[in-house]
Amino acid sequence: MDIQRPSNARAKKIKRILYVTGAVIAIAGITLGLSRLKPAAPTVDASTVWPDTVKRGPMVREVRGLGTLVPEDIHWIPAQTAARVDKIVIRPGHLVQPDTVILEMSNPELQRDVLDAEYQLKAAESDYANVKVQIDSELMNQKANEAAVRSEYEQAKLQHDVDEKLFKEGIQSDHTRNLSKVREDQLAIRARLEAERTAIAADSAKARLQAQQSRVDQAKATYQLRLSQSQSLRVRAGITGVLQLVPVEEGQNVAVGTNVARVADPKKLKAEVKIAETQAKDITIGQKATIDTRNGVVTGHVSRQDPSVVNGTVTVDVTFDEPLPPSARADLSVDGTIELENLKDVLYVGRPVHGQADSTISLFKYSPDGSEATRVNVKLGRSSVTTIEVLSGLQVGDKVILSDMSQWDNVDRIRLR
Repeated sequence: MDIQRPSNARAKKIKRILYVTGAVIAIAGITLGLSRLKPAAPTVDASTVWPDTVKRGPMVREVRGLGTLVPEDIHWIPAQTAARVDKIVIRPGHLVQPDTVILEMSNPELQRDVLDAEYQLKAAESDYANVKVQIDSELMNQKANEAAVRSEYEQAKLQHDVDEKLFKEGIQSDHTRNLSKVREDQLAIRARLEAERTAIAADSAKARLQAQQSRVDQAKATYQLRLSQSQSLRVRAGITGVLQLVPVEEGQNVAVGTNVARVADPKKLKAEVKIAETQAKDITIGQKATIDTRNGVVTGHVSRQDPSVVNGTVTVDVTFDEPLPPSARADLSVDGTIELENLKDVLYVGRPVHGQADSTISLFKYSPDGSEATRVNVKLGRSSVTTIEVLSGLQVGDKVILSDMSQWDNVDRIRLR
């Protein structure tokens, strides 16, 4: 027969509540624990990053830029008159001497002007010769008149002396003596006036000849100018060097002053280096520089700095202190490095990809075992081409990543494998 058992529903209900409460507490604890766990660090291949170690010691500040070799002595040859290019005798690249003809030009009007100037010069010279003959003739006549009057004066003076002696001896009358005295005085005055007239005639002759000579000189200068312009139609190099450029073509008409050729001395070259405007502020004249010609490195010094900025760069001229390699030539591309200063004892590291002078950036610093890297803020100071000064945030011996880590900007820690 069935035996009725005592009811335990209440105990089951309490036990069920305890189970549910325990499960809720366990889930809450697990959730709280998981929320306090750090997110898993992403893994980065160590071979793909660029590491460097912080050091202390001397650091040379340098700036670098690309440039070209250009001649120091460049001779541009302008057209001295409007003309037409008839023939280009030689092309760029030829070695030239001062009298080497580069191109030939023509100007029919100039040839006519040369002939006109030559005839005007001959006419002026003829006029000068004619005036000179006239002046000489007039001056000679005046001198003859002066000589005649002076001769009469000397005769009158002698006659007066004779009359004076005869009067004293009682042979000649006083009236005769006085007449000879008056004649002597009159001729003395005439002789003095003729002498003054001769001097005036000589000065007048000199002035007239100078005026005529000025006309001759003017005509000669005009003729020499036209002749020089005519000779310049055969364009010559003017210096010893290499013909670099002929910016005109046969049949082209050129105006006065148009550059028709460029000649340079290939033995005297300098480097024009383009430096970023942000790095050029500390460059001064005389600083040491090295130029890599890709066939040797040559030392020099800064000789000039362009005062203006063009396309974000400043042009710096470097003059060489030693001979260039034989392969160096104008327009050759070079790399230039300029030494700004030598810092004796500073904390420095390789320059990060995005590291700028006097800025604060974040870098990943290696853990002691090298398995991880943690982001740290680093304050940077003075910079060079490949190194930069560390002001704070790192110590000697710290190893950091210098390569671009922008894809990990949202994490503060990475794992390295």
